[in-house]
Amino acid sequence: MTLKYDPKDLARLNAQFAFLLDADKLKTVDRANQVMDRARFENSAEHSWHAALLAVLCAPLADADVDLARVIEMLILHDIVEIDAGDHPIHIMHNPKDIELAEQAAAARIYGLLPDDIADHYLATWREFEAMQTPSARFAKSIDFLAPALQCLGAPVQLDEEREIVERNLYQGRASKIKDVFPELYEFTLALFEVRATDPVMDQRYAFWCEADRLKGILRATPIMDGSRPENSGEHSWHVMLYALTLIDQAGGPIDLSRAIMMMLLHDIVEVDAGDTPIHGAVTAEAQQAQLDAELKAADRLFGLLPVDQCTQLRGIWDEFEAAQTPTALYAKSIDRAQPVLHNLANDGGSWRDYDVKLSQIETRVGDKITRGCPALWPFIRARIEPWFIAQEAL
Repeated sequence: MTLKYDPKDLARLNAQFAFLLDADKLKTVDRANQVMDRARFENSAEHSWHAALLAVLCAPLADADVDLARVIEMLILHDIVEIDAGDHPIHIMHNPKDIELAEQAAAARIYGLLPDDIADHYLATWREFEAMQTPSARFAKSIDFLAPALQCLGAPVQLDEEREIVERNLYQGRASKIKDVFPELYEFTLALFEVRATDPVMDQRYAFWCEADRLKGILRATPIMDGSRPENSGEHSWHVMLYALTLIDQAGGPIDLSRAIMMMLLHDIVEVDAGDTPIHGAVTAEAQQAQLDAELKAADRLFGLLPVDQCTQLRGIWDEFEAAQTPTALYAKSIDRAQPVLHNLANDGGSWRDYDVKLSQIETRVGDKITRGCPALWPFIRARIEPWFIAQEAL
């Protein structure tokens, strides 16, 4: 297959992928708070995914002038500057001006990898979030400020040090500013901390969000870009949300981008119960059916934790993605298949070596899926990976 791109189109795609691959580094930026099972510290990529999920769950509480799609876009992008500038825990003293300058320089470099139109849009989105002046930015900031406290309070084991940080944050720190911006979520968080009765509908949303935290412990076959460890399904979900946002110009036709991003947000949630199944594993038809049955059972349980209206809405999005019949779902499926490929290439084959994968298998298992939703994207990706398979004599 010969790559047939106009030089400008090829340069654009190269720039988009340079950004997307650089963004993978966010998975190595550790935060001060731990995942709920206390296995390790959370990283900023999976935090971004989990914050976006909280925003979706809290959307019914948002004012009419809050644009949820804009909020989710802000939360996808908001911590990318930490790749260069690092995370700054709220309980450690920092010079705000130094942080501001470091993050501005990071934003200029990282978003500057992109074509100008996307770079300008992403920079404007990040700056809007940081300024916290619009209704959507205030909503997004409220989510970002309260998510770490909610994560601490949802852990089965409470750490005294963390509770002290949460206490200071809720009563005196930046989270205290949210009581007038997003009073419902602030009051819910405060009631959890003070062990008081909480709103029962919020309890349902919170139960789902806490269960979703377990996705950060589901390991995939594909490594992260630096090859240091396997990717987990929480950070993968964030990355494919970013892919969907960045590669929208590759969609084969008109799609609903905000719905595609919602599909990426939710698509792997069933792995909390059913686990991940590598696409290149030797799986029998019986095992494939058993995995499908396990995922449907997981969807019933997990989405069933939500209030009825949100269960119907979010389960419907997940079902549409799984069916892969609508243009939006086909685009989302394409993005989900595209993301791991260059990770494996960067790691001298990654899971391709583990499963003795041939290029012909990539064509059918990956290429066909990408082509259905992003017909011009697969030739670009294939041209990048083909030399590796030729060198391995694995055609």
